Amino acid sequence: MSSYQSLEKRLGFENTLPVTEHWSAAPGFLEVISDYCLKNKPRVIVECSSGTSSLVLSRCCQMNEVGHVYSLENGEEFVDQTSQQLDSFLLSKYCDVIYSPLQDLRLGEEMYQWYAINNLPDVEIDMLVIDGPPGFLQKHSRYPAVPMLSKKMAEHCAIFLDDAARDDEQELVERWLNENPDFQGEYIKNERGCYILKK
Repeated sequence: MSSYQSLEKRLGFENTLPVTEHWSAAPGFLEVISDYCLKNKPRVIVECSSGTSSLVLSRCCQMNEVGHVYSLENGEEFVDQTSQQLDSFLLSKYCDVIYSPLQDLRLGEEMYQWYAINNLPDVEIDMLVIDGPPGFLQKHSRYPAVPMLSKKMAEHCAIFLDDAARDDEQELVERWLNENPDFQGEYIKNERGCYILKK
């Protein structure tokens, strides 16, 4: 847990981050996305799945004095939980947790369960953080994020994929890169692996 503590110190959190062992993003991933956010000051951040990452990214926006997080969350209880945590950290103005239930989605010949994005505002995405839906739902569970959100991405948009050490994530990144030859991928070896894709 010491890495979470160093992250709290670096970002000036006065309270301990609420972390759950299996659901929270690992500290290495949170460090990667917070470093990028503080350096590049994205105006619009969209994340697939809410939680500790929502607090970290919102704190970065507060420190940058620019930026807003839109967090797609399929669990109503997690919408409430993350919203309450943002309140307690005084970060609510930097993040909208959007209830986005999983729904049937057909992409080509394949069917997925993926977020309903009808409540996502018409924004141009500078930074996309993908940490859901859970991998156990289906094969390549997180694949739809790029085809579904690519038209909303700014030219310089950077994409961050958590849990990238898993075979499933390695395969879907290969698909993304094949389908989007203007993207380049960089793998970062940390606790669970992270992929960064940029144009």
